[in-house]
Amino acid sequence: MNKIENKKVSFITLGCKVNQYETNAMSNMFENAGFEVVDFTEKADIYIINTCTVTGMSDKKSRQMIRRAKQINPNSIICAVGCYAQVSKDVLEKMDEIDLILGNKEKKDILNKVCEYLTNHKKCVEVSNLKDKNIYEEYDGKAYSSHIRAEIKIQDGCDNYCTYCIIPYARGPICSRKKEDILNEIKCLCENDIKEVVLTGIHISSYGKDLNSFSDNLSQEELEYRKNHYIYNYGLIDLLEDISKIEKIKRIRLGSIEPRLITKDFVERIKRLDKVCNHFHLSLQSGCDETLKRMNRKYNTKEFLDIVNLLRENIKDVAITTDVIVGFPGETDNEFETTKDFLTKIKLSKMHIFKYSKRKGTPAANFSNQVDESIKNLRSDILIDINNKNEEAYASKYIGKEIDVLFENELEGHTTNYIKVILNKKRGEEKPKIKAKSTTFSKQYDDIVNKIVTVVPDYYKDGALIIDKFT
Repeated sequence: MNKIENKKVSFITLGCKVNQYETNAMSNMFENAGFEVVDFTEKADIYIINTCTVTGMSDKKSRQMIRRAKQINPNSIICAVGCYAQVSKDVLEKMDEIDLILGNKEKKDILNKVCEYLTNHKKCVEVSNLKDKNIYEEYDGKAYSSHIRAEIKIQDGCDNYCTYCIIPYARGPICSRKKEDILNEIKCLCENDIKEVVLTGIHISSYGKDLNSFSDNLSQEELEYRKNHYIYNYGLIDLLEDISKIEKIKRIRLGSIEPRLITKDFVERIKRLDKVCNHFHLSLQSGCDETLKRMNRKYNTKEFLDIVNLLRENIKDVAITTDVIVGFPGETDNEFETTKDFLTKIKLSKMHIFKYSKRKGTPAANFSNQVDESIKNLRSDILIDINNKNEEAYASKYIGKEIDVLFENELEGHTTNYIKVILNKKRGEEKPKIKAKSTTFSKQYDDIVNKIVTVVPDYYKDGALIIDKFT
């Protein structure tokens, strides 16, 4: 370990919140070992690129970051880790810039691998087959976040195998984290004054599937129902109930979930948990049943609409967001029109629109009737326009009304239903000053960071509610 004296290490994260969590954990490991962690734009001795492979653009960005790191310091050690490394190590092995390639299982050993390289200077390529991975592997370094909001990884892997998705191949099967480890990490975060935790994973709806999933005395019909709706002996809703008992946590936010997780029983139980944010990101992907079948999604649009209505009828001010893919192979003009009409009718509070990206190794990559890029672009623009109107209509309902905001910095924060709120800084002011109507604050004050404050927004602009009047 004497090789680490005065060594600087830098991280860059591409992709999802799971990657960000794992980067935080790796960074913590290096810092505890005596490395100095610096910004990616600074000159470092070691650069660790936590890659993503969800789309072709993700692959491209991963390669770009690898080359950029080498440009910043041509003598640096370059480590490519994560999902792109897991599924495309043969591509990365051809890049002269890279010294270490580690798959997702090996990522947790990166500190040892880097220290070995500092001693022997031998190129390292370690990428395991994830098919046999069956236990959740903890990182030595906790993923402490210095921010107001902290991601908590509760599981890894996915067993759904949607036809467009490379992630089951990059992450392996479902592995749920022990509830004791999750709860202990959250309690540690509370000591650092974290107010909000975001439960994240590759497929958090499946949490508990691999942990003594079902009772032995269930009928076949009941067993199938439970499997289809992610109801396990100890599942996500049970975990939410246990986290809610941790006194110092003020908000619990869910990552992306499967629509079929939302049942009447789930809603009845979650209604009683005041700390759980009224924001549900339900993965839709298409508003056309024929397209959903080709995607191997396990629901139809009627079921999705029923789930949305169930949430709207039971959860006050609920925000329902989603992901939609345009240009999936075989998506005809009629199918797209069906999706467009469905999304116009359902009026979700926010939609993330993605153009289908062919992923080698997935069934959809070999489907006939691949859609031309120009058509994807056109369809994407149409749905983005619908989203912009829906997003503004949803957020604008709160203009002139009292809303609670957790401020992440001096200028902006988010509501429980994940609307961004911005303080419009006045010219000549170092910090905007506001009077907040709140049980906690009743006087004019400057320091709002990491506080939940009741404010009244004045108008909506560019995806956020704006507070303009400081009275």
